[in-house]
Amino acid sequence: MSFTRVAIVGLGLLGGSIGLGVRAHRHGVVTTGYDSDPQVRARARDLGLVGTVIDDPAEAVRQADLVILCVPVGAMRQAAAAIAPGLSPGVLVSDVGSAKQGVARALADTLPGHTIIPAHPVAGTERSGPDAGFASLFHARWCILTPPDGAPADKVADLTEFWQALGSTVEVMDAGHHDMVLAVTSHIPHLVAYTIVGTASDLEQVTRSEVIKYSAGGFRDFTRIAASDPTMWRDVFLHNRDAVLEMMDRFMGDLSTMRSAIAAGDGDAMFDLFTRTRAIRRGIVEQGQDDARPDFGRGDHDRENAA
Repeated sequence: MSFTRVAIVGLGLLGGSIGLGVRAHRHGVVTTGYDSDPQVRARARDLGLVGTVIDDPAEAVRQADLVILCVPVGAMRQAAAAIAPGLSPGVLVSDVGSAKQGVARALADTLPGHTIIPAHPVAGTERSGPDAGFASLFHARWCILTPPDGAPADKVADLTEFWQALGSTVEVMDAGHHDMVLAVTSHIPHLVAYTIVGTASDLEQVTRSEVIKYSAGGFRDFTRIAASDPTMWRDVFLHNRDAVLEMMDRFMGDLSTMRSAIAAGDGDAMFDLFTRTRAIRRGIVEQGQDDARPDFGRGDHDRENAA
């Protein structure tokens, strides 16, 4: 691996998993870490998420040749400012945020003169915090790099190699295109999940205990998504606002069309939509992005993490 010293800022699910992944797959690479929460730092030390947990952000990144910011996208500018005094001249700064255009602007404004290549590992669970991390989180998952114009090709190659070593398949794309793609594949589904679970909770005709007791598979999966970190997702929607709003308008139009079909008893229209969406599900399973078993293989995943 081209990187010999990796600093991770933010030691929750993604940051902790990166640290554990480096330890599992790249022996000899020195890892340091920092988190703004003292309790998270203490827990990260106990769990051994990185080689050394440091209490000062600038010191945590000193002498690192790769720094990865694993903080909510709304905290990127503040985190970048905190590490700036400790950055080495040749360091590569990256991140794991789900909205790339806003992150790229924040890091470029805050860290002028440094090489910045934003990244987004499309991986995660509904869990958060240092105890949620595990080394295989990125196995057989995509990691999208969004290098700005003029980014050094050798640095893009080095970062590609880093994520491949952690098990990811790497794709390079424009930041704006990334934000539009993720708006429809990730951000809108999360928004729908948060909203439908909130709707069920607010129904006056149905008690909360009934919502919990009689949850069928579909609603239960919505609650899994809606259990995701609220700070992270608030920031995602605020920082990918334009793309999310565009996709929301498309979704609301399609939802209105489906409402009309139900009201009119148009079974053919419903059947056509359900058939097309079923094909999408098959494609996701065929590409290895989920498991075809009834529990999506998550029972096995939970057992592995408990081991």
